[in-house]
Amino acid sequence: MQLNVTGHHVEVTESMRDYVEKKFERIGRHFDQVIDMHCVLTVEKLRQKAEATLHVSGSAIHADATEENMYTAIDRLADKLDRRIKKHKEKRADHRAAEARALKV
Repeated sequence: MQLNVTGHHVEVTESMRDYVEKKFERIGRHFDQVIDMHCVLTVEKLRQKAEATLHVSGSAIHADATEENMYTAIDRLADKLDRRIKKHKEKRADHRAAEARALKV
């Protein structure tokens, strides 16, 4: 999984980049078919915004979070992406095939 972190009106420090990578590791653990991720960190007056787009096979998943602290925004973003990637994974699962296997047993 390739991760791009960019900043808009903020310089992305090495500690921010490491924090984003650490938080997004669990997304890779839940769904291993993520092609690449693009994360944008933005500062607008008193608002800190983190947004990300994940490209998975067949679609793109987007989420954003706005907080007063950048690290809190990154935490919220990671939680939202985790929920959305789980939902995407469940949609892809073939429920009818699982039901057929259960009936054969």
